[in-house]
Formats: sequence, C-alpha cells, structure tokens
Amino acid sequence: MANYTIENPCLRARITDNGACLLSLECLGNGGHILRQWLVKDIWHPAESAMFPMLPFANRIAGNCFSVSDKIYTLPQSPFNDPYYLHGNGWLTQWRLLEIKDSYIILRSQPAPIGIYYYIADIEYRLIDNQFTAKITLIHLGKQPAPYGAGFHPFFQTSLDDTVQFSSTGYWSENEFHLADEWHEEIPGYMNFSQPRVPSAKWINNCYSGWNGVAQITNRLRKITLSSDLPWLMVYQNGNDNFVCLEPQSHQVNAHNIPGRPGLRMLKQGDSYSIDMSIKIVALPQY
Repeated sequence: MANYTIENPCLRARITDNGACLLSLECLGNGGHILRQWLVKDIWHPAESAMFPMLPFANRIAGNCFSVSDKIYTLPQSPFNDPYYLHGNGWLTQWRLLEIKDSYIILRSQPAPIGIYYYIADIEYRLIDNQFTAKITLIHLGKQPAPYGAGFHPFFQTSLDDTVQFSSTGYWSENEFHLADEWHEEIPGYMNFSQPRVPSAKWINNCYSGWNGVAQITNRLRKITLSSDLPWLMVYQNGNDNFVCLEPQSHQVNAHNIPGRPGLRMLKQGDSYSIDMSIKIVALPQY
C-alpha cells in the first residue's frame, strides 16, 4: 500500500490509499496525536486506522438485504466475521491518487459493484490552519436508482481528563446484532453528553438523533471541535482502549429497511452526493 503525508505549520496527516484511511492526525505544536495512531503491522486492517470513510452506507443493514422497486438486493458476506456487511465497501477497496499538494490530497475509487451499488467516489482531505477537513463525493453509475449514504469514522484519542460534549434529542438502544432497537428520549447518565462528561469505561455503540452538528473533546491543554451538517451522530467505544469514536453520518442505522429511508439519498444514474466534516484544534491558554 502507498502512504502519503500532508502538512501545514499546525497539523500533519498521514493517509493510505488502502481504503482512503487516515493513519494519523497530529498537532505539530502542543497537542500531540488527535486521532489514535495506526501501528505499522504486516497485516492491514482498516478498522485499526485513525479514521476510515463509510460509503456507500454506514453501519449495518438488517438481514444484509433491502428492497428497491420491489426487488430484493443482498449484500456480500462480511470479511470481518460479522453477520452483516459493515460500513459499505469504500474502506475495503484500493484508491488511486488524483492530486496531492503540501496541505491537501484527493483520492478516487471505483469499486466493483455490490448489490445495487455501482459508483465512483472521491475523497478530499485538507489542512487549513488548525483545521482538518474531509469531503466524500459519490457518483452513481448504475442504471437502477440506489439509496446512498455515507459517514466518517474517526477514532479520537482520549486521556483521563478528556471530556466529551454534544447535544441530542435522544438515542437508539442497540440489539444483539448491533442494530438500532428502540428510540429513547431519556438518555442514561453514562451515555448522556449534553454536558461535558469524561467517557466511562463502558461499551457504547449507539446512534444519537437531533444532533446539532457540533461535538467537542476538551482537556486542560486543548479543545477539539468536530463539525458537520450531517444529522446523525454515532458514538462508539469498546470500554477498553483509549479512544472514543464520534461518527457523523447521513442516515439512521438500518435506514434501508425503515419506511422513508431516513437520511438516505436515492441517486439516479449520474447523480452525485457529497458530505463533509471538519476537526478543529484550539490550544487553551495556560495560566
């Protein structure tokens, strides 16, 4: 696999063409690594990266299938010992370099069709002062219209004094298959981040609704602000490692099998759809 580095006076990011994954994002001054750093191994696993893209959909789809115009489309078996095809195939495919400069890179992929999905995807990563930005653009190539979605899966490195805060109107509980179960307006204390909260050492793998597009991770040295205009925020932590995933995504978990397909975009041949996200790092004054 080929690895690339983009850098400006504030930030440095390393990217691989394998899955268009980030290998690291770090501050060049105080702050260190913002996302967990991928450790070089002989066997590549994109789920061990600092961030990977989710496309042409995010999370899991119940039954690994869905219908469009009364036709059932089945997804392939997951390569990760999961009953459902997880996070689409963008992070599992090879990307080619379109353009790279000091502080930005553009990669493109045209994966083999899966189910109804046949598309071209571009990913653009940029460093603008103290801000990292990411943009995914999807173009549908198939003759049959298809429901598209996307998201970003960053692993924010956390320490004992980091707090997480974001607003939401409720969340979906998780069933035994890691699919959304029931929606709840009342959020349990350890999962309620309406006020700054140190993430507990507990499993969280839930989708939050009514997100206003901003989440913050703060400690005494710096404040990280995640921003996106996407309406759903998926939160994941395994309770063991020092990270929390705050994942902006365009649609609800299993939206393919929910009436109205909330958040998915039905694209005709030649139609495009883009999403974006930014991560801004600000050093806090020390007194």
